[in-house]
Amino acid sequence: MPIEKSLDRKLAAIHADPHGCREFIIADAKDADMGFGIGAPGQSPERHDSEVRFKTLAQYRQQIREVIDQAVVDIVLMSASTSELLTIQERRFDNSPITPAARANDATDVHIHRGGRVHTSPARPFRSASLDHMQCGHLDCEPDERHLGVDLGLYSVTFNNQLELDLDTLQQFKAFREECEAKLFRYFLEIFDPNVPGAVAPALLPGFINDGIARSLAGVTNTGRPTFLKMVYHGPRAMEELVLFDPHLVVGILGGSAGTTLDAFLLLHEAQKYGAKVALYGRKINHAEHQLAFIQMLRYVADGVIEPREAVRAYHGVLQELKISPNRSLEQDLTLQTNVMSYGGSSTVIGLPPAAALASVAIPAESPKPSAAVSVPAVSPMSQPSSNDSPNFGKMSPHERLNYHQDRLKRLFGEK
Repeated sequence: MPIEKSLDRKLAAIHADPHGCREFIIADAKDADMGFGIGAPGQSPERHDSEVRFKTLAQYRQQIREVIDQAVVDIVLMSASTSELLTIQERRFDNSPITPAARANDATDVHIHRGGRVHTSPARPFRSASLDHMQCGHLDCEPDERHLGVDLGLYSVTFNNQLELDLDTLQQFKAFREECEAKLFRYFLEIFDPNVPGAVAPALLPGFINDGIARSLAGVTNTGRPTFLKMVYHGPRAMEELVLFDPHLVVGILGGSAGTTLDAFLLLHEAQKYGAKVALYGRKINHAEHQLAFIQMLRYVADGVIEPREAVRAYHGVLQELKISPNRSLEQDLTLQTNVMSYGGSSTVIGLPPAAALASVAIPAESPKPSAAVSVPAVSPMSQPSSNDSPNFGKMSPHERLNYHQDRLKRLFGEK
C-alpha cells in the first residue's frame, strides 16, 4: 500500500476546518536551477575568500536526497530535470510521505544570469517544461505512465499593471489550467509582486495583489483552481483579508532572500498567526549552514513547539556542537531584517512587528565560534516530537525550553 502523503492529509484537514486547523505545510524549493543557472546550488564551503566557487549540480541533488530521507518537509519542489532523476529514475519518493513537485513554468522574471538584465524587464510568460515531461519523462505519455513522475507543479504569474502584458499572462495561465485538467495534473499558484519599479504605489501593493488573485480565480471552477498559493507576505492585514475572503483558498508565503535565521523563523511564525497554511523556502534553506537542522527548526516553529528566537539559539547550539562555523554571530542572527526579496532582488518591505515588541527573553552572550568549518555530516531521518518525550512547554521557562531543544537536536544528529 502506498505511503500516505503528508500534503494530502494536511490539505484535507485544512479544508475540513479552515479556521481551526493547525496543520502547516512546509516546502523546500530546490528549483533554483530554473533561475540562477550555475550559481543555483550555492557557494561551496571549500571556496577561498578570494574566489567564488559554487557547489555542483550533483552536490545540489545530493542535498535534496538528504532532505527526502529526513522526511520533515511536506513538498520538495524541483526543476523538471532534477525531478526526472529523483522521482522517475531513482523512485526516491515512492516510500516517502513527501510529495514531489516540479516548476511548471519559468517566466522571464526568474531568468537571473550573471550580467543579465532580462529579469529587470516586465515579466513575460514562458515554459521550458511540458506536463508530459514532468509526468513521465517524454512527450505523449500513455495513461498508465502519468503516475511515474510528479502530479504537482508550480505555476507563477507576475502582474505589472500593464494591460497587454497582464492579459497575455492571464491567457497563458488559462491554457495551462486547461492542460492540467485534461492531464489530471495539480498545480499551486505563485504570485510575484511586480518586477518593475513604480508599477503600483507601495501602499496599494498588498491590495493590488489580493485583488489580482481573487479576480483571476473568480471564473475558475473547482477542478481548475490551485491547490494552494505562494506569495509575498505583505503583513497581517493583507493576509487576514485574503484568508477571510475565501477560507478554502489555502495561502502560502514565499521565503525570498536568505536573510538572518530569525527572519526565516519569524516570517513563518507571523504569517501562520494571521492565516497562512504553507511556507515555501528556497534560499533560506539552501543558504543555511546545516540545511537539515534548519528544516527541523522550521518544523518545530510551525508546530508551535518552540518560539522563533528560541529556535535561533537552539540552531546555533547545534552548529557549535557540530563544529560548523555560522555565517553570522548569534547576536547578528537574532536581528530582524524586514525585507522579503523578489526573485530578481528588488525588495518588498513586509509588515513584521518591531523586534523589540516581539522579544521574550534577553539575548545571551554569544557562544565562542568554532575554529574551522567542516563538511556537513550525513544524518539519519529525524522524528517529530511525540507525546512520550515532550515535556509541558507551557510550564517551562524560555531558558529551559532552549536547553531542551538544543539537547534534542544534538540527539537527533547523533552527537550525544
